[in-house]
This record gives sequence, C-alpha cells and structure tokens, in this order.
Amino acid sequence: MTTRGAWFMRDIPVVIWLTTAVIVALIHPFFDSSRWLLVHLVALGGFTHSIMVWSLHFTNALLKTPDVESRRTQNIRLILLQLGMLAVFIGVPTTLWWLTILGAALISGVILWHAAMLTYRLRIALPGRFRISVRYYIVAAAFLPVGAALGVLLARGLPGDWHGKLLVAHTMVNLLGWVGLAILGTLVTLWPTMLRTKMADGAERASVRALPILAIGLSLVVASPLVDLTWLGVMGVGLYLVGTGVVYVPIIQAARRKAPHSFPTLSASAALLWLPIALVTLAVKILTDGWATLAQSYGVVTVMFLVGFALQMLFGALSHLVPVVIGGGPRPLKAGIAEINRLGTWRVVTANLAIALCLLPVPSIVRVILSAIALVALALALVFILRAIIVMIRTKRAMDHADDGELPKPEPMATPKVSAPQVIASVAVIALGASLGVGLDPTAAGLGSTPQSPVAQEQVEPTGEVTEIEVTAADMRFSPASVDVPVGNELVIHLTNTDASEVHDLVLDNGVDSGRLAPGESTTIEVGVITEDLEGWCSIVGHRQMGMVFDVNAIGATSADGNEHDHSGVVTPGTGAAAELDFMASWPEDFEGYDPKLEPAPETTIHEYTFEVIEETIEVSPGVEQIRWTFNGDSTGPTLRGNIGDTFRITLVNNGTMGHSIDFHASHLAPDEPMRTIAPGKSLVYEFTADRAGVWMYHCGTAPMTAHIGAGMAGAIIIDPPDLDPVDHEYIITQSELYLGGNGEAIDVDKALAAQADAVMFNGYVNQYIDNPLQVTTGDRVRFWVLNNGPNKPLSFHIIGGQFDTVYKEGTYQLRNGRGPLDPADYDDGGAQALDLMPAQGGFIELDFPEAGHYTMVNHIMADAEHGAKGIVEVTD
Repeated sequence: MTTRGAWFMRDIPVVIWLTTAVIVALIHPFFDSSRWLLVHLVALGGFTHSIMVWSLHFTNALLKTPDVESRRTQNIRLILLQLGMLAVFIGVPTTLWWLTILGAALISGVILWHAAMLTYRLRIALPGRFRISVRYYIVAAAFLPVGAALGVLLARGLPGDWHGKLLVAHTMVNLLGWVGLAILGTLVTLWPTMLRTKMADGAERASVRALPILAIGLSLVVASPLVDLTWLGVMGVGLYLVGTGVVYVPIIQAARRKAPHSFPTLSASAALLWLPIALVTLAVKILTDGWATLAQSYGVVTVMFLVGFALQMLFGALSHLVPVVIGGGPRPLKAGIAEINRLGTWRVVTANLAIALCLLPVPSIVRVILSAIALVALALALVFILRAIIVMIRTKRAMDHADDGELPKPEPMATPKVSAPQVIASVAVIALGASLGVGLDPTAAGLGSTPQSPVAQEQVEPTGEVTEIEVTAADMRFSPASVDVPVGNELVIHLTNTDASEVHDLVLDNGVDSGRLAPGESTTIEVGVITEDLEGWCSIVGHRQMGMVFDVNAIGATSADGNEHDHSGVVTPGTGAAAELDFMASWPEDFEGYDPKLEPAPETTIHEYTFEVIEETIEVSPGVEQIRWTFNGDSTGPTLRGNIGDTFRITLVNNGTMGHSIDFHASHLAPDEPMRTIAPGKSLVYEFTADRAGVWMYHCGTAPMTAHIGAGMAGAIIIDPPDLDPVDHEYIITQSELYLGGNGEAIDVDKALAAQADAVMFNGYVNQYIDNPLQVTTGDRVRFWVLNNGPNKPLSFHIIGGQFDTVYKEGTYQLRNGRGPLDPADYDDGGAQALDLMPAQGGFIELDFPEAGHYTMVNHIMADAEHGAKGIVEVTD
C-alpha cells in the first residue's frame, strides 16, 4: 500500500469510537434516558477525529501544501486529541470535574493548533479556487472551544433553567458550528465528486456568500439562551437556514445533472434533507418552549441533527473517500466500491424510515424496535467499509503476484441504481417491526384498552363529557397524584416525563398503559369512560414501591352495598401511617432532628445523668407521627461518653404509662436490681464502672423488648479506647427501625415482632441528614461512631465516595491507619468499604475527604437505604 494510501489508517479511531457507540446503543437505544455517552461517542469521538483528518486532507489537496508539517507532528496532534476525549469520557460519568476540564482544555488546544496550521497553509498557498472551504474549517474550529467550555459547565451542574440554556448553546455550537460548518464547507467540492459530475456554476461564489450568514446565524443561536431572548434564537436559526439554502443551490444543481444512486450519495442526500427539517424543528421549539422545557424534549432535535444529518453524512463521505484514498488501481477500486454499495438502497431507506417513525408519538416498544432497526441499518456502513478495505487489499495483492497476461482487461465500472426491490424490503422490515411492537404492547397503541368492569359499565350511562388532566412524572412521583372524575365521563391523561434521567410510565389497573417515556417525552392516555375507582402506578422496577402511584377517584360511583364512595382523606395504598410515608419528601427548614456531632469525653471520672421516660408524639418522617417511648423526649436516646474506669450513675424516672427499665451493655454486673422494670411514677439509680472500651448499646429491657426498643428506647454509650487518635470531627450514627400503626399512634407491635419494618432510620428520624447534611471541610480527619440499635435488622455502614483507613468493631481494631493486625509495620495502604454490625453491635470508622462534594452515607443493605437509612456528608473547600 502506498504512503498516500495509508492515510485511511488515521480513520481507525473513528471506526473504534463509532463501533463503541453501536455497542452502547445496543444497551441503551437512541431514545433511552442514558444517551450522553452515545451522543458524545458519535459527536466527539467520531466526528471530531474525522473532521481533523479529512479537513487537513482536503486543505492539502486544494492548496497544494502537503509538506508544511511532518506526518509525525500531525499524528501527535491526533494522539493528544484521543487523550482529551478519553479524559472527557471518563471525567463526566465519574464526576471527576478536574479530569473533565483537563480533557476539554486538551481538545480545545488541539483544535486551535489545527486551525492555526490551516491558517498558515492558507497564507502561504498560491491563489487558487475553493480556498473558501479552508475558511469554513477555520471558522468551525473557532467555535469548538466555546462548545467545550459550555460542556464543562454542564458537567459541573447548574441551578434553575441554566442547565437547559447551556445545553441548547453547547449542542448547537458543536453540531451547527464545528460539525455543520465543516460539512457544508466540504460539500462544495466533495458532492460533485461523489456524483461523478461537473461542479455547478457559481458553487464557489455561493459558499463565499453563505459563510458569514451561517456564522452570524449560529452566533445568535448560541447567544439567545444565554441572554434569554427566544426571538433572537429563532432569528439565528432562520439565518443559518438561509445560509444553508445558499450552499444547497449548487448542490441541487449538481444532483439534477446526475441523480444520487450509490450508497455514499444516497446517504449524503438523506443527510442533506434532515438538516433543514432539524433547523425548522429547532426554531419551532425555541419559539414555543421555555429553555428548561426545550432541554427536556431535546432528544428529538438531537436525533435529527446527530443521526439524521451528521452521522449519515459521515458514513456517506467515508464510504466514498476510503476506497478512493486507498486506491491501488481500477480493479481494487471497483471491488471496494462494489462492497460499499451492497444493500445501499435498503440501508438508507430503512434507516431514514425508522428514524422518522421514531420521532412520531408511537408506543414506546415500537420506538425501541424501530430504533434498533435503524441502528443495524446505519451500523452496516462500518461493516461494508471494513469489507471494502479487506477486498481492496486482497485484490491488490493478487495483482502484485499475477503476470500481466493472466489479468483480464478491467471492465468499466457499472453505475449502481436505486433498487426498487430493496425499497420494498425496507418498507416491509419497518412494517414488521412496527407490527411486532404493537403486538407486544397493544394497549399502548390504543388497541387493548379494556373497560373497568363489564358489570359497572352496564350500570353507568356515559355523559358524553371529557375530563382532561395534565400529569407530570418526576422524582418518583406523579403530580398530581390523583384525579377526581365524575362517573360516566371519559378520562384523558396528558402525561409528560419531566425527570432529568429516569424512564417512567403510567399503568392503570384496567389495562391501559402509557408505554415507557424517556425524559422529556409526552403521550396522551385515553382511559375511557370511568365507572369505578382505578389505581395506577409506574411499572419500572422499584418505582411503585418508592411511592410512584396515581389514583382515579370515580365521583358518584356506588359500591356493592349501594352506598356512594367517599373519597375524603384518600391516601396512597398501604396500612395506617405507612401509607403516608414519602421517602422523597423533604424536611421543613425549621426541622432540628438529632444533632450527631460529638464532643470529647468529659474530663470528670464521675458521670451523672437523669433519664426521664416520656411517651411523646414525634414526627419521625415528613408528615408522619408516632407516639415514641423515649429517654428524655427525643426519638432516640441521648449519647453518653467516657473513659475506661469512669463511673456512670443514671437515675431512671418513669413518667410513662407502663413499666419500663434500662440495660447498659457497658456495665458488667448482675442485672437483677439495676435492670429491673419499674412502674409509672417510680425511679431507680443505675450505677456501674466502665471496664472496657467500645460503642455500647443501652435500651429498655422490659418485655417485649422488640417493641420498647423499636419505639425509641435505645441509645449509645461510648467508652473511648485509651490510645484513640486525634481527629477533626466526630459523629454518632445509630440505626433503628420504624414500625407504624395509625398516624400519631403507638408502635405496631405485631409488625415489630414479625420484623416487618416500614422504615429504617439514622438517629431516630427518616432521611434527616438528606436536607440537613453533616458539614466537613476537605482534608479533615473524621470519625464516625456507629451503633446498630435494631431491634431486628443488620447494618452495613458505607459512605459513597469514601474509603475507610481505620475500622474498629466490637472492642478491637480491624484496620488502623491502613494497617491490619497482622500486617508488617511498613504496610499502610489497606482500606475498607463497610462496617458490618448486627443489632446491638458497634464500632467506628475513620476517613478523610480529599475533595469537595456530597458523599452519601447509607446502610448498604439497599432496601433499607431506600427506606430511610441514608444521609449526606457535605464536604466544602
């Protein structure tokens, strides 16, 4: 293979990035909620590298300046570009912001270096035609660093509607600027070459006129969300559309001379159709939607620009360029082009029909199937490009080893034609895919809706009126969570998924199903005539259990006994106060909760306390109250602290309505007298000396202990180990369980004895440290004392993003400053991820937080974390 022919080797990273994108798409299709990686693998990985390679190739060809810099220097630039991409692909998903900044800076620097070298070539080149294409590349490169900077800000996270504003600006400056201008600048010379026809008169002049219009229009599009002027964005899109039309005039003229027929030209033609469609769609959305709403429904615009326009143009251009650049003579070229054109009509028609249908309000399962078909049709371009390369190499090798007389005279290259049978096959495949989707989910297609109850429907006369409601799905809730519908009315629900990342749906117990909605997607659900109450929920695994339910209340419906339904005080399904638990609810600003901050042990060796038993109604979760049996009136007992050898003297006063007692695990004495149950109004003195270190539990020992501990009568007493290391902060975290009866009532003892907890709590309140995080500074050494009060559930204490270098459990160090008990003295890099504690076990862990952020502490038995056993450690610089 010639040195010139080896140019295509630089496109190997493009194939790698796009192949990776295909793999990602197989797991998360185009329209799934997790599309960031897929979009950037294609746009950043595939397009950016390809533009870098081919813009330099076309510049050298147009300006005749191939030797300005060495191939080694060019390759170094491409390697640095790949490193920058890797940094971004790793930094954004892992929230390593410094790595994201490094990657974006590296990419921007490489692109500006590339633009500087193009500018230098332009300055030293002799006058010639189509220098305008190089100017397109330079202007495109100038826009990319702006897009990179906006992308870094998006990765950091922004408040309010700024995320939506910057998302629009970031995507448009990259897709219309870096990608769009590079494509439009190339087409002036590439398009007639692909068609093998004469260039239209005035093509160069049209490109010259269009560039300032495109650049100004794009600048207005990018500026409009930043200055919050939607009319400015519409004007900018309009100008860009005008500039595109100017470029399209010679393109259309060339196509009239010779119509597109091969896969490269058909793919490029389809791409050219999608660009104005996408621009008009964007203008309409800017005009009708706010920036936040536009960002939520941005998937439609992204697919049009990224898949419809850019990806198809890339595949079309590469399919034409790779065989031509490899070269090797007429025979290899003919063999390669034949491979490129295999199933060409079917691939283009199938992909574009599938994309178009996916953008319509079709059922979710239909969209998934059609997007998979589009993916296959598009990905085949990579397969046939690779096949073309292999065939060309084999043909060239065969020619090199054959005598001239053995080779027949090459036949003229046949002109491929648009295949009518392949068009029919495309339509058949799309129809089959859509039919399969409808068959799998007929209710989402409006074919499987069933009436609520045949008996009830016979008794209800339709009123002819329609009740319509707008419902949003976000943060594991439907809003509103119920609707009142007069019996006989038809119900129509307009459902929108406004969540930032989660897929949701709405399923009603009469069989009506919205189908799955990606973030930003909407659908209309025709429920039918309402004859009786209906329950609804999100069917995504776990979402219903998190409280994502919806009720249809049939007003005027009668029950089997002939009485009208009473919908006053309707709550979500459940029993007692448990039905009102909302694990996503926030605590009010004036909520105080339990202060977990610990002070050092008092210097005195005698510790005297009075524990008053109080039965008090306490709000244990937002909107949920329980009568708690307490020591001193809090939802969990106070934390005591001392040293080995200290004496503790506790006076227990029973001001409750039943017998209570107290049991200190830190004491070492006969339980008969100090741990006895005392009647209401009585008191006792419990005195003991702390003989051993540890995190010890104390609790009421009156039967049934499950109920007394579960109702709040438990706490921690810390006896410091004698060689305790100094730290900057200390916190106490106790875990306990919640067993609810009615709201504001006492513990449900049956639930407690069956170990059927409604919630799990840190320090006596559900999720109290989500809205009131623990405050720490970067670099601080922090110790968490942890006790599992139970009475029934285990605890696996973990801090997301943290690593423990010291673990102390039940009186002994398992790990200390990175060293285990049997490790050599010079080994200090061991770590731990969780402290496992059964009920009545305790210990502590130590760690530091190297960078600012929000670290979630959880019981890593995740069902318990999702039911209240979690909090946040907020680390600031």
